[in-house]
Amino acid sequence: MLVRSKKPWDVPYSDVTPEAAYHSRREFIKVAAAGAIGAVAASVAGRADAAQASQTLAPLPNVKKSNYVTDETDPVNSFEQITNWNNYYEFGTNKTDPARYSGRLTTRPWTVKIDGMVAKPGNYEIDDLIKNNQLEERVYRHRCVEGWSYVIPWVGFPFKTLIDKVQPTSQAKYVEFTTLIRPSEMPALQTAGIPFPYIEGLRMDEAMNPLTLVVVGLYGKMLPNQNGAPIRIHLPWKYGFKSGKSIVHLQFTDKQPRNTWAVQTPNEYGFYANVNPHVDHPRWSQASERVIGKGLFARQPTLMFNGYENEVANLYRGMDLRRYF
Repeated sequence: MLVRSKKPWDVPYSDVTPEAAYHSRREFIKVAAAGAIGAVAASVAGRADAAQASQTLAPLPNVKKSNYVTDETDPVNSFEQITNWNNYYEFGTNKTDPARYSGRLTTRPWTVKIDGMVAKPGNYEIDDLIKNNQLEERVYRHRCVEGWSYVIPWVGFPFKTLIDKVQPTSQAKYVEFTTLIRPSEMPALQTAGIPFPYIEGLRMDEAMNPLTLVVVGLYGKMLPNQNGAPIRIHLPWKYGFKSGKSIVHLQFTDKQPRNTWAVQTPNEYGFYANVNPHVDHPRWSQASERVIGKGLFARQPTLMFNGYENEVANLYRGMDLRRYF
């Protein structure tokens, strides 16, 4: 008999908002009237675009429900909330810009180049990755370094399965990922105030952790452009800036990647980006967070490693997390 232990990093599938509900304009008005934070209120102008986009996103094949259960009580955010309040500086620095301007992004054909210290380098087509990997829905917390959070039903497959496929050598200590730069479709490349392409990276043990997900969809459908289509990484115990969107290149290396925000503002952003209520950003506290959809003044305590401490704390045993932030 298979016994499944409860994990704090997944939400019961029954708690996921039904598709009919997240398409409902009446539900949106009710949420906004209840005092949802500016993220939802600001999405009024763009909700028709978001609804139209959700209707044209293709369902993903053979998505299995998560094998984990939890006592998690936070409600899963609606499709509309998730797709109208985003950080994606290539399309603008306002939270509603990605939903407004990312529709021009072409996501097919799409190839991810994998090279560096691997036995099997190559160019991997996104549709082959979707077809050849078992997709599953994992309901993860998402915490932004700016102090707001979601609960999102991502669809993807463990990063470990892709890493095993390309067979890193023993010299590989890190994996660096580079995101798309396409001036003809990304209007804010010259005005966002950071260098592009966007660079991020992980230690190999972080990349191999079972929680680390290659994301290709949400709510059972293809990933919307504003959320990083067609492929991104998600690490639920880290701040959102660590999860690169629209990835085109994975390089396995023995050198720690120089991630974009740590290069741009090193006193504010580190390499590790672990959610830590005890280490404040220089300009604000990280002790609490605003939850999208719970009201303008609703806050809750920030959890160490965003609530995934049991699964990832061992990765940082003995490290000074105030120094390696």
